[in-house]
Amino acid sequence: MIESLQALIAQTGPRLKLSWLTPEPSNPRALRGDAPGDSGCSLIGTLNCIHPNRLQVIGHAERAYLADLGRTAYAETIDKLFADQPTAVIFSDGIQPEPAVVRAAELSQIPLLGSTLGDEELINHLRYFLTHALAERRTLHGVFIEVLGMGVLLVGDPAVGKSELALDLVARGHPLIADDAPRFARIAPEILEGTCPEALRDFLEVRGLGILNIRAMFGEGAVLRSKTLNLIIDLQPLDQQQLECIDRLSGSLSASNILGVTVPKVTMPVAPGRNLAILVEAAVRHQILRIRGYDAGVDFIDRQARAISLDRPGPPGSSS
Repeated sequence: MIESLQALIAQTGPRLKLSWLTPEPSNPRALRGDAPGDSGCSLIGTLNCIHPNRLQVIGHAERAYLADLGRTAYAETIDKLFADQPTAVIFSDGIQPEPAVVRAAELSQIPLLGSTLGDEELINHLRYFLTHALAERRTLHGVFIEVLGMGVLLVGDPAVGKSELALDLVARGHPLIADDAPRFARIAPEILEGTCPEALRDFLEVRGLGILNIRAMFGEGAVLRSKTLNLIIDLQPLDQQQLECIDRLSGSLSASNILGVTVPKVTMPVAPGRNLAILVEAAVRHQILRIRGYDAGVDFIDRQARAISLDRPGPPGSSS
């Protein structure tokens, strides 16, 4: 995970035409602040001295604004810019900083960077990269697979049949993302993106068969690099008493919290003779309908209520 400014420049510098305008710091500069108020700071944005960004970008508009300030206001703005201790100040569009800015940067030991890209393009690229690079992450045990366009995480106790079910789903045309240890990153307030560790990519372990290379067996379309997590299916071998406790109308829908994001979860009973692949597809289709606002259980209850009201005789003397 990228945590320092130096690592960020090493990885994105050539692509984003970034270069050091002042000497590269000898010590790593954190992209996230440690102060309590820094948690709400934006990582990158155009010059903002009221709500400062961790990476302050100065383009043509900001340069023109600074040029229009009087000598006193200009000096105060520059002092405020560096007093807020940003991780770095970046000049876009090939702009060269004024000598006063360079002196202030040297005094405050804030590095200056330059890029030939426009400010909007630079900010958009860096914001996307930083969102993914600095996202909260968590590794879960299970198999992550795409089913009918939705990212589905199959979980359950060891040897419950997760990998066999995943293999069945792959054979039915649903691509695999990760087996055993999918990694999930919170890339937005309500979005979790799942990926596979590089060492495990394309592989699926099936008891009795060993390690299978899904890409080699089924082709390029049988694997995906990443997918958002939309549904968790928990495979559980339930006894008769536990089965009777499941609501016949709403099923076993619940929710799981991962990195602060609520993800729908369906507990699916595992028993001999059950076609789990078809049941997973049905669960995904059912969840898609829920997202669209339709619930079969509610529809069924409403239909029964209407049928009862039609069959019920009216009070004496009422017209039919």
